[in-house]
Amino acid sequence: MKSPVHRCRDVEHGRGQASAMWFIRDACGIICAVITWLLVFYAEFVVLFVMLLPSKNLTYSIVNGTLFNTLAFLALASHLRAMCTDPGAVPKGNATKEYIESLQLKPGQVVYKCPKCCSIKPDRAHHCSVCKRCIRKMDHHCPWVNNCVGENNQKYFVLFTMYIALISLHALVMVVFHFLNCFEDDWTKCSSFSPPATVILLILLCFEGLLFLIFTSVMFGTQVHSICTDETGIERLKGETGKWGKVPCWEAMQMAFGGPFSLSWCSPFAGLSCKKSPPEHVSVPQGDIIEEDFIEIPLE
Repeated sequence: MKSPVHRCRDVEHGRGQASAMWFIRDACGIICAVITWLLVFYAEFVVLFVMLLPSKNLTYSIVNGTLFNTLAFLALASHLRAMCTDPGAVPKGNATKEYIESLQLKPGQVVYKCPKCCSIKPDRAHHCSVCKRCIRKMDHHCPWVNNCVGENNQKYFVLFTMYIALISLHALVMVVFHFLNCFEDDWTKCSSFSPPATVILLILLCFEGLLFLIFTSVMFGTQVHSICTDETGIERLKGETGKWGKVPCWEAMQMAFGGPFSLSWCSPFAGLSCKKSPPEHVSVPQGDIIEEDFIEIPLE
């Protein structure tokens, strides 16, 4: 039987060699991610084939169709980036004496080992039982994006919630206008579907849009608040506030969104590579894993 150390390293090497893209093989997360895409495609179908294409107003159809499809594309692109971006995983199996010495820590400093993934935990890192890794600045694990929300992908998760909220609001507004127009006109001329089918499709879209508008708006506000207060959700739950020097709100926003304010803040394509960025994520330091859960650097 392999030791825990070998298991940690086998998983690390296996992930690095099997795929250059970060992806969590969790059945629940994959199902939730697929459901998310299917719900967006359902909204797309109803908006296009029930409301916009049968409309007599060509300008109305073009403007709203362009706006809705643009927002939907950005939402799905943000979802893909949040799902396939390394959230800030700590290398497995690096809790070795050699690695600790390479950190050149000051005398009196303390380093902690995660007993679950055999890694040296940086400050503000937490272990995720689904990703089976320690994640830097982990906020939470979201099954809807099949990934942790952490240091490297929080921007994409914020954009995902924002764009989903926007397309939900846009769809609800179009449903209201469609109902008003159909009440004033013949229902058979309002849609290429039968009146009962049209009503059912619109009611389902209305329910979906309202549900996701509330859910994603709350998540968007929570994430922006976490960034501005420089405090993750898991840190609030564990009462770990005040253990680090917090940065001002605007500086924290710039750090999360990748630089000074610009249109790139709203783009999920800033940095197109989905590969693991630091090469240390696929290399494991040589040496034996330390047995202690924490080590204090001796005073000279």
